[in-house]
Amino acid sequence: MSIVKVIEIIAESDVSWEDAAKNAIKEASKTVDQIKHINIENLSAVVDANEIAKYRLNAKISFVVKG
Repeated sequence: MSIVKVIEIIAESDVSWEDAAKNAIKEASKTVDQIKHINIENLSAVVDANEIAKYRLNAKISFVVKG
């Protein structure tokens, strides 16, 4: 039987929400192995001069615990 753990990540990008999600996985994978799933919880953006300057998201990342 596998044990799955979930962590919450806040990520951002200058490009898009999709890129922010990729950044979340990239950063989490530096310390977490066997990532299996990402669930996007919330999307937001920082606006500067009537343009989106930063795309932000909250996500839950699931991974298998070694054991």
